[in-house]
Amino acid sequence: MPVAIIGAGAVGATLGQAWLKHGQDVIWGLRNPADPKYAGLTKERVKAPAEAVKEAEIVVIATPWSATQAAVKSLGSLAGKIVIDCTNPLGMGPDGLQLVLGFDTSAGEQVASWAPDAFVFKTLNTTGAGNMAKAGEYPVKPLMLVAGDDAARKAVVMELVGILGFE
Repeated sequence: MPVAIIGAGAVGATLGQAWLKHGQDVIWGLRNPADPKYAGLTKERVKAPAEAVKEAEIVVIATPWSATQAAVKSLGSLAGKIVIDCTNPLGMGPDGLQLVLGFDTSAGEQVASWAPDAFVFKTLNTTGAGNMAKAGEYPVKPLMLVAGDDAARKAVVMELVGILGFE
């Protein structure tokens, strides 16, 4: 199943490299694919975001929260696609890092509102990229929560999470 990862920071790069290693078809969607900081990614696997999602069945959002709305909206229609939201609604406030959403909605709900008719799942946002990269090496499988309301598609998301080494 083709996977497009929007963002190639620590989380996006880690997830993509791990899934590639396990035989998944991964493309990264990046605002500036020619940026030298992405030199470690195979050039044929890097495209502009809207181009990356065209053939993808799964779209992974791995952007900083402040860039998430613009990133999702720039992708065009995601209707019928599985969207995995790895974001956390965090920003800097007067007292440091804080939630930027109130307590009457969630980041997953916001992403779902920006991607109508997509199947949005919230996961891979509760630990750092370092733990994601080595989840399969721990003597006891670490738990990764997955939230979404489509049972058939949730199984696909759970499989991708399991490939990383999570329970």
